[in-house]
Amino acid sequence: MKAVAYQTPLPISDPASLQDVELPGPIAHGHDLLVEVKAVSVNPVDYKVREGRTPPEGEWGVIGWDAAGVVRAVGSDVTLFRPGDRVWYAGDISRAGSNAELQLVDERIVGRMPESLDFAQAAALPLTAITAWELLFDRLGMAPGKRPLDQRLLIIGAAGGVGSILTQLARRLTAAIVIGTASRAETKAWVKDHGAHHVIDHGLPLTDELKRIGLENVTHVASLNHTETHFAQIVEVIAPQGRLAMIDDPKAPLDLLRLKPKSVSVHWEFMFTRSLFKTADMIAQHHLLDEVAALVDAGVIQTTVGEHFGAINATNLKRAHALLESGKARGKIVLEGF
Repeated sequence: MKAVAYQTPLPISDPASLQDVELPGPIAHGHDLLVEVKAVSVNPVDYKVREGRTPPEGEWGVIGWDAAGVVRAVGSDVTLFRPGDRVWYAGDISRAGSNAELQLVDERIVGRMPESLDFAQAAALPLTAITAWELLFDRLGMAPGKRPLDQRLLIIGAAGGVGSILTQLARRLTAAIVIGTASRAETKAWVKDHGAHHVIDHGLPLTDELKRIGLENVTHVASLNHTETHFAQIVEVIAPQGRLAMIDDPKAPLDLLRLKPKSVSVHWEFMFTRSLFKTADMIAQHHLLDEVAALVDAGVIQTTVGEHFGAINATNLKRAHALLESGKARGKIVLEGF
């Protein structure tokens, strides 16, 4: 099968950082689906693994954890899907990724693809939808429904992949006031279009920006990038007994003791936790993806495609990684077909 892979962690500018290769096709066992990958999208986890994980000697590392495709075969324990089903999923970081024609993925972390989307549009959503959903409801503990609860959610980095879907979920499914941050005119417009009540500039003091829109503080903070840069401001703007959730890897230590006087709870969201540790509630991601698919088909949630980079090959994936690493991507970068 065709695949895009690497053998040595290298900067994306190096010609060998990602290569077009031919690999043996995998075989489904147990709860596995064998999926013919039709489209993928790119996430920060892709370049982090590419930069930091060395495959076993002589082997190729296949990355990519966002895909939409068609089930071609199933393992003996599969009960949720059958060949021919159109599916979407983010996959398992401990297994080979989606930058290949065929991929094995456990049925319990796979959902049925929205009927209203094509493969490229669908591939933009699984990882970020799972991350945003788990962050919003499992980590931040926000209440679904439209009953007023005086909740104010600040999303730092709202124009990115996770931010784009988190903004929609919070606006459509909760009663919270949603405040997204962005720094450029085009990203501010993107955040507003995805449902934020207010958009503020994270390049300016967040305390001043909140006062500008008439808010004194926020009850919940979702910090999606550069948490170390914004942490001092987060301490200032979060309300007593508030909740802070993070998904990034801060490049400097965070002094969490500064949050103790306010009794702020701190949470991490890592969407691979359930699949990595085979948790008892692993199938929650299957149900979650099916629910998001229904919301998409009902017109409640829209795909977050930012750019389509063409076919799935080394040249196009290197271009996608470079843009993502620059921090200037808006929404999701998708690729389609081999």
